[in-house]
Amino acid sequence: MDAFYASVEQRDNPEIRGKPVVVGGTSTRGVVAAASYEARTFGIHSAMPMAEALRRCPDLVRVRSRMPHYQSVSSQIFAVFRDFTPMVEGLSLDEAFLDVTASVTLFGSAVDIAHAIKRRIHDETGLTASVGVAENKLVAKIASDLDKPDGLTIVLPEHYATRLDPLPVSVIPGIGGETGKRLTAAGIMTVRELRTAGDRALEPIFGRFTKKTRDRASGIDARPVVPLRAEKSISAEETFDKDLDSREQMERQLLRLTERTAGRLRKAGLSAGTVQLKIRQSDFKTCSRQRKVNPPADGTDQIYAVARDLLKVWLARNPDAKIRLLGVGGSNLAPAGQADLFSGVPDEPATPVDRTVDEIRDRFGSAALSRARALDGSDRSSDRVESASKQTR
Repeated sequence: MDAFYASVEQRDNPEIRGKPVVVGGTSTRGVVAAASYEARTFGIHSAMPMAEALRRCPDLVRVRSRMPHYQSVSSQIFAVFRDFTPMVEGLSLDEAFLDVTASVTLFGSAVDIAHAIKRRIHDETGLTASVGVAENKLVAKIASDLDKPDGLTIVLPEHYATRLDPLPVSVIPGIGGETGKRLTAAGIMTVRELRTAGDRALEPIFGRFTKKTRDRASGIDARPVVPLRAEKSISAEETFDKDLDSREQMERQLLRLTERTAGRLRKAGLSAGTVQLKIRQSDFKTCSRQRKVNPPADGTDQIYAVARDLLKVWLARNPDAKIRLLGVGGSNLAPAGQADLFSGVPDEPATPVDRTVDEIRDRFGSAALSRARALDGSDRSSDRVESASKQTR
């Protein structure tokens, strides 16, 4: 992501857009956690003492960090990643490696996927991302930094020397300030000079990591993308501009959320052994309900039937409640098609309708198709239906 924390603050507060902004508190004794691109023109960067940042730019706008908010936005972004591939290795709230090798048959080339991810992130969060596309993690990481903000850089193996050689050695992960000084003293300042340097020059600096360092300067990296943790749950939730006060509204929104959750499960190749319902009332009181399902489910109708029944039971005890937020999730995840060996009941695959809906949405976007009972009166307008029909022909 581009200047993530600062960009979130500028998005949320139009008054500071286009101004030099830093995140990190209002005390001059602190340090800069993030700097907007406008602030970076003054040489301000993360980890810089706030007093030094103010010296460089007296008109600097300082914003106190809102980490829970950034984590929430990050979750939105990572949900986009996982709509394209389950192979997501998060490095931080605002950076990740994605292995899309198995996704190209569904979504097109790696470049097509990169464009689609950038569009989705911008459409759903209003933020920009810079993407590097390459055949390994090292070069993809370097490429992602070559054209910021809002960049997309492709570096193919046959272009490694052309693209990487002129760059400073600092682009190689693991080469920090002190190592950089030692390389400069040895007359090694570019990736090409590092790549072609002999052992005599490099071994005093890198020791047993000399070959590994030279390999990296050559664009060689065999590390796989490794998701840091297995998915524990997949869900979708929404806070509504206007509280839901009728059962019809609640069930309609519940179906929409179920469609999103079930689609994400199928895309990840997973089924849910437990269906979860999350409800936040107008007074912010929040509760959750869940029910095990056997066999595990990834079908929209299967999950909706359980979620709807959970909502029905809850409404019987809270008949006059108004709902501010609804969420539908699946947990106790297992690979789709993996039945409980002791249940004697085969796992149910996704229905042909689900598979068709997934294919259309993959091709035309998540808004291209929806079940009729998930639409309200405004959604059923002739303009909306006409637009959807054109997309799905």
